[in-house]
Amino acid sequence: MNPKKVELQFNKAYKAYNDAIFRFCYYRVFDREIAKELTQETFMRTWKNLTDGGKIDNIRAFLYRVARNAIIDHSRKKKEASLDNLREQGIDFGMEIEKTLQDGIDNDSAVEAIKKLDDIYREALLLRFVDGFGPKEISEMLNETQNVISVRLNRGLKQLQSRIQKTKI
Repeated sequence: MNPKKVELQFNKAYKAYNDAIFRFCYYRVFDREIAKELTQETFMRTWKNLTDGGKIDNIRAFLYRVARNAIIDHSRKKKEASLDNLREQGIDFGMEIEKTLQDGIDNDSAVEAIKKLDDIYREALLLRFVDGFGPKEISEMLNETQNVISVRLNRGLKQLQSRIQKTKI
């Protein structure tokens, strides 16, 4: 691809997905400055891939995969648990999860339940209900089959409901 087309593709992707990638990073590290750094790192890695001649079929899925890897790299460098600030940051769940978790559940018990979920379920649920991705998109980002993602979403919701029910008793 010629350099002008690469630059155009990159600029278009940056404008379309910068805010979403920032939110994706933020809801995993719960620190604005770190999320900004991770977002910048994501776009720098994407730029490098494009300028090195890498072919990207789905730029959105590619960006989220790169962001996820940057977050993993960051967490390996710093072992600071970031979910402790979840309640203070005021996480906003999408309508679908609110419907699923209705019956008078308060935010504190939901936050505590999310903290205790297995990582694979928490990640799938956040991608689905906070970031708004469908199972197909999540499967592309995580390099898993759609079936695996659907199972994780189903099991994650069941775990979440079970944990919330335990806190109500």
